[in-house]
Amino acid sequence: MSAAEWKERCEAEWSLQGAPMPDSLDWKSVYEARPLGRNFLKNPAPHGLSAETPPPEPDLPEEPDHGPPRFQPDGDFTGWTTDIEVLPYDSSGIPAGAMVCALPQYSWFSMEQIVELKAEGLWDELLDEFQPEIVIKDWYEESQLHKSIYQLHVKLLAADKSTVISEHTVSPTEDLSEYSHIWKEVSHVFSSYGPGVRYVHFVHRLKNSFLNGFYPTLFTGSSVTVRAVKSSQ
Repeated sequence: MSAAEWKERCEAEWSLQGAPMPDSLDWKSVYEARPLGRNFLKNPAPHGLSAETPPPEPDLPEEPDHGPPRFQPDGDFTGWTTDIEVLPYDSSGIPAGAMVCALPQYSWFSMEQIVELKAEGLWDELLDEFQPEIVIKDWYEESQLHKSIYQLHVKLLAADKSTVISEHTVSPTEDLSEYSHIWKEVSHVFSSYGPGVRYVHFVHRLKNSFLNGFYPTLFTGSSVTVRAVKSSQ
């Protein structure tokens, strides 16, 4: 196929009519990269779970675990940069003078990735002029370990990887009044974000608990995708 034919193929398959498509690009390489509609995050389900099936019920230990507290859930976190923040014990709800045998030890487990949009096959003119929608999705387990178990922070960054062009933060408060154990979806669409976006910084944190055993908050189906929908200017 000629360069012009590869360009026409990209335009037709991805509905890019009206989008800037300079002849100088290697359209065969762009087509093979398939940057539109593809999840840019690596390893989006480290626990091997799917949001299409209910989250697993927590394993109750047969014997209390009296060893040192554990702060990282099981899983293959290849592709993620991880971090652990151990939180101080919370005794705010305990009446003065009450005897307490044990308190849960909470921790945040953070996972992040940085997506380089041009390396994934997108091009300057599309990002700056057309500004296609950048879609964020994630699913977290309603573990009911605490009223705050999930946080998400996504930033659209300039070429210097530090200038923030747009950002979105989610920090829901859980309803603990009745038992529920499902996957909860989080989503956001970036549009009309302005020129200069070259990276997407995705970071989410999930809260875990240790009390005679380890109890995590799981996640699955994290995604960053770009779709060929022109932002309204």
